[in-house]
Parts: sequence; structure tokens; C-alpha cells
Amino acid sequence: MAKLRRLGRPTDHRKAMLRNLTTSLLHHGKIETTVTRAKETKRMAEKMITLGKKGDLHAKRQALAYLYDRDVVKLLFEEIAPNYAERNGGYTRILKLGPRRGDGSEMVILELV
Repeated sequence: MAKLRRLGRPTDHRKAMLRNLTTSLLHHGKIETTVTRAKETKRMAEKMITLGKKGDLHAKRQALAYLYDRDVVKLLFEEIAPNYAERNGGYTRILKLGPRRGDGSEMVILELV
């Protein structure tokens, strides 16, 4: 199994941040963040879309347990997941933007394909 990135945060803060980023990605379609955060968010977003493709009650409850917004879960199961019915993974893409002005951290756009 792949090792999880710690992102320089305590466990509860890191989990909450990833849940927020995943919820925002599914709600807005794309987000701007750092490379390492984007890679971790990509993993979770792809898992959520896979749950949406299953479409059963158990999958919906699992998505509700992870995502913060009920409306995003509804959007995931009714609009986002059916768009990827024929696709086996690779639902997101990372586009590099360059370094951030303040601290030079590498920035990216994480978007749904």
C-alpha cells in the first residue's frame, strides 16, 4: 500500500483539510492548491467518484460519511459519476502553475477531466 503523505499537519487537521479539499473539488470542478495536497486530494476524489459509480445505498452512506455537504453527495451520485460511467479511473488532472509568490511553493490546478 502506498504511504500517506503527512503534509506537516496533525492527523485530525490533515484529515479535515483533505475532506474540505475533496468536497470543494467535487462542488466546483477544480481547485488551486499545492502539489502534495493535490496528489492526496486526487486519491480521495477518485475514490469518491468510484463510490458514485457504484450508486448503491452503502456507497452513498460511505460518501456521506466522508464529504461534508449533502448537496455535493447528491451532485456526485446524480451528475458527476454518470459522466464517468465508461471510464476506468483517471477522473482528475493536475496542471502545474509555477511557484507561489509568497513562499515559492509549487502550485497546481486540480480539476475533474
